[in-house]
Parts: sequence; C-alpha cells; structure tokens
Amino acid sequence: MRGTLPGFRDFYPEDFALRLHIVDAFRMVMGRFAFDEYDGPVLEPLELFTDKSGPEIVGQLFHFKDRGDRDVAMRPEMTPTLARMVGARCQALRKPIRWCAVGEQFRYERPQKGRLRSFLQLNCDILGESGFRADGELIAALLSTLQELGFTANDICLRLSDRQLWTILLSEFPLCDGEAILRAIDRSGKEPAEVTEAVLRSILGDFTDRFIDAWRGLVACNSLDSLREFFSAFPSHSSSERIDALDGLLKFLGAMGFGDFISVDLSIVRGLAYYTGFVFEVFERSGAGRAVAGGGRYDGLVEKLGGPPLAACGFAIGDVVLSNLLVEKKLFNQSDVAPDLWVIFDDERQAEALEMANVARRAGARVAYELRESVAEDKQLKQATRAGARFVLARCECGDRWRIKNLSSGEAVECSRCDFLTIWLAICENDEICLANVK
Repeated sequence: MRGTLPGFRDFYPEDFALRLHIVDAFRMVMGRFAFDEYDGPVLEPLELFTDKSGPEIVGQLFHFKDRGDRDVAMRPEMTPTLARMVGARCQALRKPIRWCAVGEQFRYERPQKGRLRSFLQLNCDILGESGFRADGELIAALLSTLQELGFTANDICLRLSDRQLWTILLSEFPLCDGEAILRAIDRSGKEPAEVTEAVLRSILGDFTDRFIDAWRGLVACNSLDSLREFFSAFPSHSSSERIDALDGLLKFLGAMGFGDFISVDLSIVRGLAYYTGFVFEVFERSGAGRAVAGGGRYDGLVEKLGGPPLAACGFAIGDVVLSNLLVEKKLFNQSDVAPDLWVIFDDERQAEALEMANVARRAGARVAYELRESVAEDKQLKQATRAGARFVLARCECGDRWRIKNLSSGEAVECSRCDFLTIWLAICENDEICLANVK
C-alpha cells in the first residue's frame, strides 16, 4: 500500500476529532470577540508571495505554471490573500476590519517535528486601527482560544516584544543591514552561538562586538523600568513613547486577566521584514519546542501589495505544534467525541426506541445504536461500552418503562417515552443521573 507524500497527513476519525476540537474552540472564541470569518483560494498568483517576502521564498513554495501559462503557487500563509482581498474593497469595508480564517496552507520544506508541508492554520487580524488596543484585542483573542482548549498560565507563556524598539537600537548602526541583523537574531535560538556570531560579523564587521553587547543588554530587559534604563543610553532617540505604549498594552491585557500569561521578551523579533511594531510568540512554559502561535503588527503590508495605506496586526496558530501539545498535556480526550447515548432495543420496540433517539439528537446529543437486526441486548451493551458511550437507554424488564444508565457510575433512572426528553435534558444540565431527581 502506498502512503502519503512526505509532510502530508491522513486524518482518521480519531485524528480528525482533535482537529475539529481545535477549530471549534477557535471559531467559538472568534465569535465571542466579534470577528467575521472569511476564506480565499488555495491557489494564488506566485507574485503575491514574492511581492510580500521576496524571490527567495519561491524555494519554500509548491509552485508551477497552470494551463494558462501563469505562475501560480499553493498558499503558504493567509496574510497576502487577506491583504489582497482587503485592498480590493478597502473603501467599502467598515473599519476596523475584524476578520478570521481557518484554512489549509502548504510549504515545501523539510518535514520535521512540529513542521509539515501541509498544515491547518488559524488566522485572526484587525485592520484599520493603529492604537495598541488592537494589538491587545488580538492577543486576548489568542490567549482566550488557548484557554478554551484547556491551557493555563502554567502551561504556556506569550513572549511580547517590539520591533520599533529594535529599530531604535539598530539606528546606532546605520551603515549595516538592519533586516539581515534581525533575521540572524530570529534564527539565533535555533542555531549554535558561533554560527549566529559569524553571520553578525559578516553584516556588522568591526561593529560586531559593540552590537552583541547592546543585543545582550536589550534582551536582558524584562520590565518597563529596565527598558527605560537601557534606552537612556540613547538620548538622541525617543523611546519613551514606545515604552509608554507597551505599558498601555500590558495594562489593557492585565485588565482582562491575562497578566500571568505574558512576559516582556525583546529576544522575540519575528524575522519577517514586514513587521512594524509589537510582535509576540506563544511557547510551552518550559520554552522547549517550536512556537505554538505568533504574530504582530504589519502596518505597511497592504500598501506594499497594491492596496491603500492601512494599519494592520494579526496572529496565526498552526495545528501541528498545537495538536502535539494538546496530546502531551492530556488536554484532549477521545471520550469527548464518543456517543453521549447508546440506545438498546429489540426489533419489537424499534419504533419507540428510534423516536427517543431522534428526540435526543434534536436536543444536541450524539446518539448511536446497533444497525443490524436481531442482535441480543447483552451484545448491544458490549458495543456501547466499546464505543465509550456515556449513557445507555434500554427497555426495563417489564412494563412500558425505559432505563437511562450512566455506564461510568452505574447509576440509573427510569422514564416513560413521554417524559424521556425532560429527564434527558436534566441529565445533560447536571451531568449526573442522580441530580435529575426524577423517579
């Protein structure tokens, strides 16, 4: 049998259940934050991505010529599509634009732990608002999504930085390629120190040692006071406005209860050139592994891709690292997608049993039962147990009564066909049969 292509996945039902669990949590939280969902084509003009990231990105893409002799690529991310769509209708869109997306992305890279060639990505963006509250709203939506999935501040940490503060520092080295320096810093956590130093020396030359000292001093700052002290050495530049904005952002997030999730960490720079302000990444609290999510402000990108000038910020979560972490932290249980109710019946009671099954389904329950005819009830019960059903509904030994039984606790309550819905809804509300308080 042939397997999947390298970096691609099959999703058997138990695997897809985890993927749906992530998507459901994301969409639920995005709805609470009043974001509107959009989508775009999986196939885009190649130039859309080269205009954003430069020609070097071509080596990371699935790209080809279509039958119209057009250079096209499968989308590696959603932001260029978003910028194109917003740019096309910018004047007609109500500002700020609050959009989110769930979509498959493709990158032709070497598959490794936490990184595949095909992956689901959750995107959230605010466009048309330049103030720090927009950044704060995005971070709050991101952390709320992770909370919805079961993560706490003991599990994850959002590391918050500011590209403008880095711009102020890099202005002390005006003859050097600032973007190349930031790319080297962004890779420094994934490469040996001597490799990073060699790259920096090729960019900075005689200024390397001075820059490394300044770099170490900046990333050592983990509070607003330490940042103010650090930038007091650069009196010709105004850093106070940016530090005040960072203070405002932290207070905004603290007011929503996210203070314990966030640390100021200027080692986060996000190597892409289009970031213009606050940037952030979410990691497992120990710091091991790849980032779970990341994002930041990219005020010039829509204009760069042919649209009007428009402030913008956003984040993305890939499902690969997130799925691995949910399993590792035991935050997803397959029983969450098992049947809520398994109905046991013989051929004679089929009509009554299916009526109650459909009543439970209309009430939102996951309901299953034996599809074959004339299967003994004890065998049906074994099937319910193997399927992980939480409750079974079966006829009582005598009379027209039915019994709902909790397969975990063994507790049971009797009901008639007429009062089944009332008792089932009481069970769902309390999650315990004994609390239904119906005899």
